[in-house]
Amino acid sequence: MPFVIPPLVKFAIGALGAGAIAAWVAKEVRRINDELERMKTVPVDAVARQDLPTLRRDPRSGEWRVM
Repeated sequence: MPFVIPPLVKFAIGALGAGAIAAWVAKEVRRINDELERMKTVPVDAVARQDLPTLRRDPRSGEWRVM
């Protein structure tokens, strides 16, 4: 005998699943935004920043290179 689920029960289960996913996404968005805001307040070390390679245009060829 096959197991039959009424359409209203299927809809209710789908709505609960969609609500759970929406709550999880909202929680993750808040967590990521909080982390980004926290990173904005961290002071940038100017000395360490200048040691990082950066793209610069080569004046002779006009191509962008990592310098």
